[in-house]
Amino acid sequence: MAKHRLERVNELIKREIGEMIRRDFNFDAQLVTVQQVDSTPDLKHAHIYLSVIGTEAQRQKALSVVQSKRVPLQHALSRKVVMKYTPLLHFKLDTGIERGTNVIRIMEELNLLPEVESPHSASQNPPQPAP
Repeated sequence: MAKHRLERVNELIKREIGEMIRRDFNFDAQLVTVQQVDSTPDLKHAHIYLSVIGTEAQRQKALSVVQSKRVPLQHALSRKVVMKYTPLLHFKLDTGIERGTNVIRIMEELNLLPEVESPHSASQNPPQPAP
């Protein structure tokens, strides 16, 4: 039961912080989104993982901007989400997309990815009926 409550709280914080970031911040990066929120079981801390599409400098600047506005974001969150404690927000960069892209690149270099036919090549060579 407590696990489901924690999941609901994480999802609620993710939605509210994501909306505040989208609405109130301007970044040089192409896109900044909240990927995941992990709250501690006592709900006193929330680790917020940001996905930033852009250069490494843009990623670091976006993280810095959000971290510098941590207190106003916590205050706004306390007005939107009624909880016994408003969690202390900890912002981190989510590197999952970059790790996945790197794995795919390495697999391509090692020729480990399966061949995938493009829709164009499939239409040029229609399957032949069996004799």
